[in-house]
Amino acid sequence: KKKQYYTLVSEFMLQQTQVSTVIPYFEKFIKNIPDLETLSKFDDQKLVKFWEGLGYYSRVRNLKKTAQVIIKDFDKKIPSDFLKLKSLPGIGDYTASAISAIAFNKPFIPLDGNIERVLKRYLYLKKDNEITKENLHREKKIFGLTYRSSDYAQALMELGALICKPNNPNCNQCPISTNCISFKKNDFVLSKIKKKNKDKYYLLKVFKKDQRYLVIKNTQFNFLKNFDIFPMQEVIRPKNFNKDLNIKISNMNMNIKIEYDNIPRLKVRPNWIDPKNLQNYTLPTFTKKILHYLENYK
Repeated sequence: KKKQYYTLVSEFMLQQTQVSTVIPYFEKFIKNIPDLETLSKFDDQKLVKFWEGLGYYSRVRNLKKTAQVIIKDFDKKIPSDFLKLKSLPGIGDYTASAISAIAFNKPFIPLDGNIERVLKRYLYLKKDNEITKENLHREKKIFGLTYRSSDYAQALMELGALICKPNNPNCNQCPISTNCISFKKNDFVLSKIKKKNKDKYYLLKVFKKDQRYLVIKNTQFNFLKNFDIFPMQEVIRPKNFNKDLNIKISNMNMNIKIEYDNIPRLKVRPNWIDPKNLQNYTLPTFTKKILHYLENYK
């Protein structure tokens, strides 16, 4: 049962974050929140604090919701069925198949970045139509299945992480190199479907008094919902936008222009934060980056 809970938590953390980054967060998280019951009742502010620095905070909210659903609807047991797993908040195809395979030894091969890379190289998949998610799911049957699905899924992930690395793969240590087409062609370059980052423009207001800055709870934008951010507004198709800084968030390329102001006209209650005591607040990295800029360059 512990393994199942640990797999649930780690797979949520790994949705957008690399293993090496996740490990210390995971250890701290399960030390303080050791089981589903504790998680389902855990205070939201404190919960987010354990996630601070991992970003994509909707994951931790969904993780708590999932714990509540499991306790209420699944008799406190994480379901082993793929479709039931997929019905839970924040769990899509990949996470459902990873939990099915790793926690329940079900015959699934979860297509994470590592396994995807092994598959693309092994079959030499380069063209746009070959590297779509749908096609990779069709092609992964080449790996076959085994009654030790949990070990096999993790072994394939490790193969990608440690041997079939993005750069300089260690082919001489690879157990499947003899039939690998990339190895035969000596061409390990990977093709990716190009994602477009949307350019967005924001005017950000800074109010400062006694060395403290004003931030407000974000109820306006879809990103960083309910987190403290500086008051800001989107500018649509601006002319001659002299940005002060540029920050990337998920698929957005944010161009930000900063203006100092004296009189806050706000609909929401402000918080005043002292940049010297950041550990006392739960702030997203986005807000910390802006604070860093204001303290050092503005």
